[in-house]
Amino acid sequence: MIRLDLAIALGYEVAGSPADFVFNIHAAHSPHQVVVREHLAIDPPLPHRLEIDAATGNRYLRLRRASGPLEIRYEATVDLDPQFIEPARIPESPIDELPAEALAFIYPSRHCQSDRLRQLVMREFGQLQPGYGRVLAIRDWVRTRTAFRPGSSTSSTSALDTLVEPAGVCRDFAHLMIALCRALNIPARFVTSIDYGAPPSMGPPDFHAFVETFLGGRWYAFDPTGLAPPMGFVRIGTGRDAADVSFATIFGPVASRIPVVTVTARDDPANGYVVPHECSQAVSSCGLDRDRDASGNTHATSPPNTLPELLIVR
Repeated sequence: MIRLDLAIALGYEVAGSPADFVFNIHAAHSPHQVVVREHLAIDPPLPHRLEIDAATGNRYLRLRRASGPLEIRYEATVDLDPQFIEPARIPESPIDELPAEALAFIYPSRHCQSDRLRQLVMREFGQLQPGYGRVLAIRDWVRTRTAFRPGSSTSSTSALDTLVEPAGVCRDFAHLMIALCRALNIPARFVTSIDYGAPPSMGPPDFHAFVETFLGGRWYAFDPTGLAPPMGFVRIGTGRDAADVSFATIFGPVASRIPVVTVTARDDPANGYVVPHECSQAVSSCGLDRDRDASGNTHATSPPNTLPELLIVR
């Protein structure tokens, strides 16, 4: 078991007319990710609502600010119980065996133009044995040829752009890997998280993007940047690409400050808590977006419709 304590602080200044905010910063609920506690601080106190997308489990905080400053702080303690599987045992899933919920992640999307990459993937990966090993080869190909360079891309940079100018941040690495996987008919999706375990030389913790591919009936996590161990990813948002899971979508005249993110891991093996680390096994935290409880009953991973504890001041 892995227990992480995290905090996210966001700051804005609304000028002129009212602005609407949609935040996706709450840790998702799933059978392998339990939110032990959480609380939300909004300053000044404003009417708001927390909505849940039943298809993805994404949790959206929505509010409006007329003018002036806005401070949002979200804190949570999250327990992760990822599954570890030997890579050699993981096949690719034939198209006719894909569940409906995986189909959305096999098509091209705004930032992942997989339909433009079929010749490339057949040349580079078509001769490889289908399965987890081939996806790993795609991850390593992206990691080897792409430089991690903050400021070298924008929110509109796509997988094709990163292919031409091989530099970017985690979002760009993820888009390129997703597009390559989809070009081989492997469902792949974009997931936002917190980057626990990144080298201190990279600066303080931040939001992080990683990739999940659907193989042999489960979703497996990959980090094409190589910056953080996948077993320590706290799932926040899941989508086709970054356009689906921005941590903040803002409508109106707003100036924003750089987010401040902190995360710590419990190092307490005596009580069953270990620090996230790299391992040679495949890491999965999600089956067919459903799992079985202790009594063997199948249930969806849709989160409970509950609100976190609300604090009206920071």
